[in-house]
Amino acid sequence: MKAVVYEEPFSVVVKDVQDPRIQHPNDVLVRVTSTAICGSDLHMYEGRTAAESGIVFGHENLGIIEEVGSGVTSLSPGDRVVMPFNVACGFCKNCLAGKTGFCLTVNPGFAGGAYGYVAMGPYKGGQAELLRVPYADFNCLKLPPGEEFETDFVLLADIFPTGYHGCELAQVSPGESVAVYGAGPVGLMAAYSALLRGAAKVFSVDRVPERLAKAEEIGAIPIDFTKGDPAEQIKEQTGGEGTDKGVDAVGYQAQAHDASHEEPAIVLNELVQTVRPTGMLGVPGLYVPSDPGGPDDHARHGQLLVSIGKMFEKGQQMGTGQCNVKRYNRQLRDLIIAGRAKPSFVVSHELPLDQAPQAYEKFDKRIEGYTKVVLHPGHALAA
Repeated sequence: MKAVVYEEPFSVVVKDVQDPRIQHPNDVLVRVTSTAICGSDLHMYEGRTAAESGIVFGHENLGIIEEVGSGVTSLSPGDRVVMPFNVACGFCKNCLAGKTGFCLTVNPGFAGGAYGYVAMGPYKGGQAELLRVPYADFNCLKLPPGEEFETDFVLLADIFPTGYHGCELAQVSPGESVAVYGAGPVGLMAAYSALLRGAAKVFSVDRVPERLAKAEEIGAIPIDFTKGDPAEQIKEQTGGEGTDKGVDAVGYQAQAHDASHEEPAIVLNELVQTVRPTGMLGVPGLYVPSDPGGPDDHARHGQLLVSIGKMFEKGQQMGTGQCNVKRYNRQLRDLIIAGRAKPSFVVSHELPLDQAPQAYEKFDKRIEGYTKVVLHPGHALAA
């Protein structure tokens, strides 16, 4: 089959790799119809992780089941399904508690597994024509047959639940004010989710005009951090108090105010300043224990200088960690079907798998218009 394979920093290729096969009675094989490029993929693409050559990328996957293992009971060939980026067993201590992003079974010695991601287990990614899904009864979410809502449903694999998770970590409630740092795909989904949850005022902080315009389109208040301290800009619009809640949808590659260099802790520290005393912070933005490209030795070891003293003084609380997609994806699916949510507003490009190398390059460089790319394996190369 054809798949997107990582070669070296800033280089992926589409080439033939071995087809997956059923390895366990609980497996299914899915013919991938849609698979998205995620900002998290860019960390590997840029060489900012320990990813080695040969990884098949892709953790946001949707498709049609082609083959089922003998132990699968709830799925059949022909079923249309979307898979959480988390690979989870469904029966370990964490899975039973709903914390499927930290499964203790699928990646021995580590809490959590994922498709096509460094250190997240032996699971090939879905930026390919076929995908093996383990523990399929648990990991597959059935979708209505056909092609309706295709680009909405594929976002159920990661960014829509992850944005919602950021609001859940911050316990966003109706009528509250929320600051979301980052207006990339996850940040836009966090702002959108805050509005879905009834927030009265949502601020979206970024520096890319297209992203800020997209945030404004959904009802968020754009804040350009290159035009002044974002915490101060937000306080000016909240009576000097700051917001009730805050979400970090940026992570460890955060940019300084003048966008001239990276400051890995700047968003965390801005949130401490932005959110009012006793407010809550949700941090779904990715932080890693090892960053080969960190700006200093501490950052390279995942050690950041965070204003814990100010956070303590303000009595703030923080929730962190990757999204437990299974906790949210069924309800979010039903919001899409009911017409109450349309997350595909973030999708800027739909391309055949063959164009993945160009798509990665343009997405990584934030070339105008590239906000979220969905690849469709099996489609012919566009002219």
